Amino acid sequence: MKKIKKPDWISQEDWDSVDSPPMTKKQLARMRPAHEVVPQLVAAYRRKRAAKGQAGKRAVSIRLSPEVIAFYKARGAGWQTRIDDTLKAIVQSLQG
Repeated sequence: MKKIKKPDWISQEDWDSVDSPPMTKKQLARMRPAHEVVPQLVAAYRRKRAAKGQAGKRAVSIRLSPEVIAFYKARGAGWQTRIDDTLKAIVQSLQG
């Protein structure tokens, strides 16, 4: 089997501490695609971006109070999207 070269960003101690034997044919035969095993995770990973030519989201830096961040983060993953949804709802209500 081909020896893998240690990447520079991994310490020699960490590299030496890992002992991963090659997978057996039986183990390989039992493997399934990720979309069959954890479809919700794959769906979250594959979230579609705006199509080419359409306006997508833009990355910005904004300062929020600790209370706001804690409130949204306490509700789990997707907290930045929920903040965006809240702001869009406010914009729509102010526009009439």
